[in-house]
Amino acid sequence: MSAPDPLSEFDFDLPEARIALRPAEPRDSARLLVVHGDGRLEDSSIRSLPSWLRAGDGLVFNDTRVLPAALQGIRRARTALGQDITATVNLVARLGPGAWLALARPGKRLKPGDRIDFGPDFSAAVREKREGGEVVLDFDRQDAALEDALDRFGAMPLPPYIARRRAADAADRMSYQTQFAAGPADSVAAPTAGLHFTPDLMARIKAHGVAQDFVRLTVGLGTFAPLRADQIEAGRLHAEYCSVDAGVADRINLMRKRGGRCIAVGTTALRTLESAARPGGELGAWAAETDIFIRPGDPVRITDGLLTNFHLPRSSLFMLVCALMGTDVMRAAYAHAISENYRFYSYGDACLLLP
Repeated sequence: MSAPDPLSEFDFDLPEARIALRPAEPRDSARLLVVHGDGRLEDSSIRSLPSWLRAGDGLVFNDTRVLPAALQGIRRARTALGQDITATVNLVARLGPGAWLALARPGKRLKPGDRIDFGPDFSAAVREKREGGEVVLDFDRQDAALEDALDRFGAMPLPPYIARRRAADAADRMSYQTQFAAGPADSVAAPTAGLHFTPDLMARIKAHGVAQDFVRLTVGLGTFAPLRADQIEAGRLHAEYCSVDAGVADRINLMRKRGGRCIAVGTTALRTLESAARPGGELGAWAAETDIFIRPGDPVRITDGLLTNFHLPRSSLFMLVCALMGTDVMRAAYAHAISENYRFYSYGDACLLLP
């Protein structure tokens, strides 16, 4: 007798045609499904977001910047009689000023000491091979010089469900980056709920009396990776670095004491807020890695609402929204979105979850 499937409750069928390959243009023209805690569903639009917010509420964004982390290179022949091969590399996590953990293909044809050339006078050496096609790369430059080279030779790291259908292009340089991204380019995936926001929309939200604050979580590929059995058993996810400034924590705590709602823009912002939650239910300053895994039954202590895109079935992100709203409510909301032709995933439409 087979063991019960722990993810069956979080599974659903999504027609391939519902997967968005390009974002809505302009950004704030995407559709918005408003989901209430009692199960009510209302069809709306991102441009109408201010009307769903109250003066005194606050939106919290993840302002991380995405690195052009997808590279194509040539692994040079090891001997005079050997052959060069094409190598595809996706950077996963920064390990040092010039070192990155990466996913590489064909992994079986790479070994420590190999050199991969990505452009004229731009290369990396394979320092170490790990399981699952991961390698540690030592680039031939560091810090800002490395970031400049990646900007010249890299492409935006589109999620696999898009990359399988089309290659990243110049348009993705703009559309796969939030317009408020700040700091160094360290993330290898976008905080996609933030992609819907334009300066005009943010100005209208501010004029409506809604505060805007920023936290930061460096997004790794693990955010979108399929759940593993050991993660489900341990109740912990991949670790990602996140931070909340003391001033931001103080403002959010005061806002909530005055009756305002803390509404996270994206699951990465929510995971950051909940990682920094203190036992008494207030937000504290934070600067450390988090591996928080929020599942139905787990408390959500700081976040009073969530603006997020539609997520993959059997994923930690769908489990997170079920924890906030209830599994039955979210399954009904997703069924409605599919039947009403909402666009799914990173470049798709959004939902506003109001418990």
